[in-house]
Amino acid sequence: MAEVVTKGTGKVERTADRAEVQVNFETVGTTRNEAVELLTGRVASIEPALGRPGVEVRSRQLTVHDNWDGQQRAGSRAAQQYVLRVDDLTQLDDLLAALVAAEPTWLNGPSWQLADDADAIREAQREAVADNRRRAEGYAEALGGRLGSLLRLSDGDGETWAAEASAGRAMAAYGGSVGDAPRMDELNLEAQQIVVTVRCTATWVLLS
Repeated sequence: MAEVVTKGTGKVERTADRAEVQVNFETVGTTRNEAVELLTGRVASIEPALGRPGVEVRSRQLTVHDNWDGQQRAGSRAAQQYVLRVDDLTQLDDLLAALVAAEPTWLNGPSWQLADDADAIREAQREAVADNRRRAEGYAEALGGRLGSLLRLSDGDGETWAAEASAGRAMAAYGGSVGDAPRMDELNLEAQQIVVTVRCTATWVLLS
């Protein structure tokens, strides 16, 4: 029995409805306790902003260590890194403004996501199967035959489906004074398009 094997791709775009932001604060003190006390005061101003509806703290990671100059201890450093998820994008500009005003060591984001990608994946799967069939029918016609029934269908061709920002933007760490903090509405941080890609491989009967 003759067979034809094709690989199809389906791509679907959706507008992101979730964002992730990573931010880090660091302080230096003569002792570990002093560094931690300074850090506590530094992050206290942003904690109210993190409790807003639609904003979730996915993780808080504290790091405290000594600094060394050769063999000599040269004070201590404390750092706290946050991973924030924003499900209500109307809160994003105000959240970023509050973070920037607190003068973080670095801030990265937003990275754009879909809160629920199930529908987009299913649509991309349908497109991938349709693409497979179109390719198979083209080969069957080129060989002077007809396309028969589907024998096998496998997900992917060594790659899994991927969701990626087609034109994502990142906000660099801001190190100016509070009075120089940029206006968030001037940074063009609207939600970007997410491309969901599905690939599949199909084996068809080739009829003469």
